[in-house]
This record gives sequence, structure tokens and C-alpha cells, in this order.
Amino acid sequence: MRDAVPHDFVMQACTVSITKGTYKNFTSIILESEQIRLETVPEIGGKLVSILYKPTGKEWMLDSGYRPMRQPEYGSSFSGWDMSGWDECFPTINSCPSGIDKAISLPDHGELWSLSWDYRIGENSMISSVRSPQLPYQFSREVAFSSADRISLDYRADNRSDQPIPFLWVPHPQFAITEPTRILLPESMEEMLCVYEGHTLKNGKTYTWDDVSLISPEVTGDGRKFYYPGIVPEGRSGLYGETSGNFLILTVPEDKVPYLGVWVDEGMFNDRATCALEPSIGYYDSLEMAVANGTARMIPAQSSFSWHVELSLGAGINNLGNGLKRGRP
Repeated sequence: MRDAVPHDFVMQACTVSITKGTYKNFTSIILESEQIRLETVPEIGGKLVSILYKPTGKEWMLDSGYRPMRQPEYGSSFSGWDMSGWDECFPTINSCPSGIDKAISLPDHGELWSLSWDYRIGENSMISSVRSPQLPYQFSREVAFSSADRISLDYRADNRSDQPIPFLWVPHPQFAITEPTRILLPESMEEMLCVYEGHTLKNGKTYTWDDVSLISPEVTGDGRKFYYPGIVPEGRSGLYGETSGNFLILTVPEDKVPYLGVWVDEGMFNDRATCALEPSIGYYDSLEMAVANGTARMIPAQSSFSWHVELSLGAGINNLGNGLKRGRP
């Protein structure tokens, strides 16, 4: 059931409108507060295609550029499609066996990004859901505003079978890097482990974060991925534009989302520079690996597992708050 739009509501002194739009020939839903405009395309994996900070005009999501927006084919390679926006990777990132039945293979970047999601407009939010074509689960996400400058994403995975289902989850938000940008981590997270070396780093080597946390918008053809080596001490990460002062902060409950990955692409797979902050359930990337090392989550039979992400937007170093390191100037 899909509720009619437009729809307006007031939440904690935050006026929000929800309207229907069109994004590159696909139906989109737009949620807008006084400070943020968010647009999502349910038909393409529930993709968040735009997160605009209105006071400065900063668009955080990378668009598809010269790539056409098309409905992806289930089971295909993620890099063969639009390579834009915010996708959800579940129940794996790398293709691998399902963890329930080895005869069932999970596709690249998981199942959800290529599927069309159902949605409805709630009293003060948008609720989207999708069912696996192979496994007995349903994945749901509710998008709302916790304040004018904060987006709340509430997730739930329901197991509709009589046996436990293992999973990992990672958001894959391809943030646009249009200026020298610092990747922000809590001060206690001083080093990160390289797990994808690209052309310049080394797999398995730990790097001092101050030395590698600055991203350039230049397209170099390089790429790299890091994980914090172990359970994170704090569930925050962010990006800070060194020229404009625009920033975003992702916050998760570290008891439910205990790991953190950071993906940087300077033109290795995409055509422009992008960075994905990836707080994660499971360590790392392959569900098969996460099951083997004991970091995958299990959804009990006929039960569910829920978690959330809060995304804060702003501008100005004085508004960043304490505890996130900017690295060396």
C-alpha cells in the first residue's frame, strides 16, 4: 500500500514535507526539512540519490554522471551500473555462498541494490521494504528527520523461516569529493588496516590515520579500503571539506554496528573521486568470512534484528563538536 503524497508534518519543531518527484525518469520520493533535502528512488534498490545541505548548497551524494540510470539486473556486477548514491549492502558485500545453503550464491554487493523496493509514507517518515528472491528474509528501512539538520535511518531485518539467518550489513554511500576532504574518526582510533591496496598502499599494513585521511578530488585512477582493526571504541565517522567547511557525521550504536570500513575511490571504479563511510555489521566484506571469524550477526528463527544510523550535516569547524580528529593540516 502506497500512501498519497505530498504530505507535511511537524516533528520536534522541525517542519518536514514529503513529496513525489522524478529522478532521471524514475519515480522518487523527496523528504525535506528546513536544512536538508533528501531524495530516494525506491525502484533502484531504495537508493538515496541526493542529500543536499540547503544552507550552503552542498550536495553530498555522487550522481551517476555519464552512466545512465537503469534498473539493474539481479546477480550482476555492481560496477556495471550507475555507481552513484547510497546503496545498502546486505547480506554480504563480496559474492559468496549464502551461509544457509551453499548451493545459493549471493551476488556482488548483496541482493538489495538491484531490487525494486516497496514503500509507504507514514505519519512522519518514509518506510521502504524488500524481500529476498532467494532467502526467507525481509529488509526494511525507515527514513525520517530527528531534527532539521539530522536524518534518522532505522533498519530492520526479519527472518521468516524456522532456522537462523546469518548476515552482514554495510551502507555504501558514495559521497562526492569535490574539494580536499578530511575523513574524520574518533581521536582514539589512531590507526586503520588496509584491506584493499590499490596502486599505492599495501594489503595487511596498518596506517597511521593522520597520514592517510586526506582525500583529493583529483582523479588518479587509484583506490583503497580500510577497516578499523577490531571493534570500534565509538560509533562515529565523518567527512570535512577543508575549503568550504561543510561536514557530515555518521553515528551508529557500536553495540549493534561494531565495525567500520572506509572506501576511497579516486577513479579506479568510478569516474570521479568518492568516499564511502561504511559502519558495518560483520568483519569484513564477505559473509562467508564473517561467519568463519564469528563476526556475522544471526537473525533468530521467526525473529528480527534492528539497528539505526543518524546522519548530521553542517558547516564550520566550530560546529563540528568534540572528539573527531581532523588530522594533520
